Amino acid sequence: MTHFYTEDLAYIHDVGFSELAENAASFLLNTLQQPGKNNGLIVNLGCGSGILDQKLYAAGYQVLGIDISADLIVIARQRVPEATFKVESLFTVKIPACIAVTAIGECLNYLFDENNKKTERLKLFQRVYDALSSGGLFLFDIAEPGRVVGGESYRNFKQTEDWAVLVYGEENQQQKRLTRWITTFRKVGELYRRDQEVHQLQLLERTEIIAELNKIGFHVQVLESYGQLQFSPGHIGLLAKKLDKLPS
Repeated sequence: MTHFYTEDLAYIHDVGFSELAENAASFLLNTLQQPGKNNGLIVNLGCGSGILDQKLYAAGYQVLGIDISADLIVIARQRVPEATFKVESLFTVKIPACIAVTAIGECLNYLFDENNKKTERLKLFQRVYDALSSGGLFLFDIAEPGRVVGGESYRNFKQTEDWAVLVYGEENQQQKRLTRWITTFRKVGELYRRDQEVHQLQLLERTEIIAELNKIGFHVQVLESYGQLQFSPGHIGLLAKKLDKLPS
């Protein structure tokens, strides 16, 4: 299996790119302010370093976090030792009965998970629906075609005192695929350690995803933001609510 979000990128992602998870947590907690949803288990698929999990646990919820990166899970366990975390693919994990499921940060797009296929995505959606209590919520975001603004490629750079990260991204419009070449530099002692990861994302059409969720029995709302955090072009949130099925 390809290595991704290994030690240095996991650290940099945790300390430098927490805004999306923090705002998603606040949005979810506000949305859960309804009778019967003020406690219970929340399953966080692609939990990363546990930023969202920490906020949910602090608000009184039980948390189960799932991520395929062992290095991210190490950080998550340190951050929220009271929560439960597993190193596993979100496309194969068993989902216990819960009140909400989350998948924040384009988790459903990443192709470094060899289980990420349409057939497995449909099975995942069904497992989420079956696990949720009546009125339960499935909150996630996806990258769509057009994720790269103004052309087919972009470059980003961010630097602090002890690390730097350079990202070159390229979108293949025919294949609906985004590739990110991520180079990291992290200070270790007096020197900087260099590493590189290549992430590929299958860009997903919102109409297709919404249709898949509707067919199972979800009511889906498209989100342009998590609270005050507006999504970039080609990046949207989806809030799917489990509807009670009428007796036949």
